[in-house]
Amino acid sequence: MKLKVCGMKYPENMQAIIRLSPDFLGLIFYPKSPRYMAETMKPEDVQNIPPAIKKVGVFVNESVSEISKRVNEYSLDLVQLHGDESPDFCKQVKATGVDVIKVFHIDANVDWEQLRIYQPFTDYFLFDTKSKNYGGTGKSFNWEILNGYDLEKPYFLGGGVSLENIDMVKKIGKNGPLVLDVNSRFETKPGYKDITLLAKLTEKLGLDFQETKN
Repeated sequence: MKLKVCGMKYPENMQAIIRLSPDFLGLIFYPKSPRYMAETMKPEDVQNIPPAIKKVGVFVNESVSEISKRVNEYSLDLVQLHGDESPDFCKQVKATGVDVIKVFHIDANVDWEQLRIYQPFTDYFLFDTKSKNYGGTGKSFNWEILNGYDLEKPYFLGGGVSLENIDMVKKIGKNGPLVLDVNSRFETKPGYKDITLLAKLTEKLGLDFQETKN
């Protein structure tokens, strides 16, 4: 099991998180988000992240040219598309040379077959809780639904992942996530992560998920 900490906004706070060695760090380039980071983080703050930690840029219905600009400016490794992007749009972004994560917002009526057309143009899916707004809700959906996921694409699991419900991930079964995506449940304010809580999470992942993380 791998870990992505999303919503980096403050350089010093991010440096403390880096010392916990997550697998991915998420940087939100959506101006309407309270975790929008382009005004608080310089490109060199991101470029200096150790190579072992992959940098994920999060975009919502942005143009390919703007995404490409930010990828080059901040040396991003992956692009996370969190809006209404089509398979063709994912294809265009992937053609710029980055890995693509496509987000889908899940509720009780999910139809996994509708995701199949995205598979050729993405590297990962990310499943989050369905809401009226773009971005995370801090709430989890019924993860038992993921037992019905039968596509080949590995996925990130977001949506209210916390220390209190982390053990529920193990109940998903063979179709469980490759990566846990955490954000608001580990914050003291938008974009500022609680290092103590994240340290407890990484310890818990290392102990309880050691077999799948290696």
